[in-house]
Amino acid sequence: MGKKINMMRDELKSIANMPDHSPFGLPGRFYTSRSYFKHEKSTVLAKGWHCLGRSDEIPDAGDYFTAQILREPLLVVRGDNGAVRVFSNVCRHRAMPVAEGLGNRKLFVCSYHAWSYGRDGRLVRAANMENTGFDKATCRLPVISSEVWQGFIYANLDDDAEPLAPQLAVLEELVGPFNAKSFRIVHSAEDEWLCNWKCLVENFMEGYHLSVVHPETLRGYTPTELCTKAASGEAFTSYHANYPESIPSRGNGAPGLDPKQRHRSTLYNVFPTQVVSQSASLLVSLSLQPLSVDRIKVRWTMSVYGDDLTEDTINERIALWGEVNQEDREKLEKLQLALGSSRAEAGPLASDDFEGTIHDFHKFLARPNGVIHRH
Repeated sequence: MGKKINMMRDELKSIANMPDHSPFGLPGRFYTSRSYFKHEKSTVLAKGWHCLGRSDEIPDAGDYFTAQILREPLLVVRGDNGAVRVFSNVCRHRAMPVAEGLGNRKLFVCSYHAWSYGRDGRLVRAANMENTGFDKATCRLPVISSEVWQGFIYANLDDDAEPLAPQLAVLEELVGPFNAKSFRIVHSAEDEWLCNWKCLVENFMEGYHLSVVHPETLRGYTPTELCTKAASGEAFTSYHANYPESIPSRGNGAPGLDPKQRHRSTLYNVFPTQVVSQSASLLVSLSLQPLSVDRIKVRWTMSVYGDDLTEDTINERIALWGEVNQEDREKLEKLQLALGSSRAEAGPLASDDFEGTIHDFHKFLARPNGVIHRH
């Protein structure tokens, strides 16, 4: 690392180590420095667990979709044994992608020279490869570390990554009763936002802005003053957006949920790039793919519990979340421009209930390489 990056790392550690009762945010340069973003790509992003989608997007054997983490093309496949696996979407011959988009395939055939791979990543056919140095067995698609948790598919480019699920055990206790793995996806969309990836994580994970930025869309159900900090850990942070007593809950959800769980949305961030809103009948996830220091691809999905919500209600919720995302996007794109100011220094954060999750996020970023190391 260069001198500038070392100085910023020391500054980040200092801010992350501030006491919980008097936390500060990060200066603007952490969101605008191209060299710091390059450092993040080789550490916290390259070694982190990233959500690629929902397992019910590929329910049947041979179902697949393509994805990407940083510059690594990925192929997500439901195998013949029912397991979800993630492969490198790069042909072992001349590096052409072996699949595009989504669909169902018995074989993934490279469009360049027709090398063909099975659903398990094995090379099945390579026409006219007769040289003695060629061995089909050594030309399978590389397997990418992956896990399915709460119905979400995660991948990590680091072959030595610590398993994700044990790191989310406390979060599992918090959101497990909602039975998210049984939710069914009803909508997905992709957009590009002109802001730093951390800006969107921090925005989604604090309730301080809800009543101000979303007066018509969210304030009635999740006013800022009712937000409360929830559990956190080395791999996640969370808070509750509680509903006023005067309004009805949004569906019954899974059996066994108590009245409090039915009367709030629980928002959480699986570090580094997934943010989620979980309520009794509705599950919304945003997966962020940083493209540059000031540009991200945002894929968001909406899932519902059983038949709790009518088709009309689902369409209303999709439209509502589209509005919410647009409101946030407009603010964050303006924020990104202001973060380039020489006056954009570290400012004090609000109380734990309103912005404590941001302090948790900064503690995560301040860890060496942003990862938990094996013992």
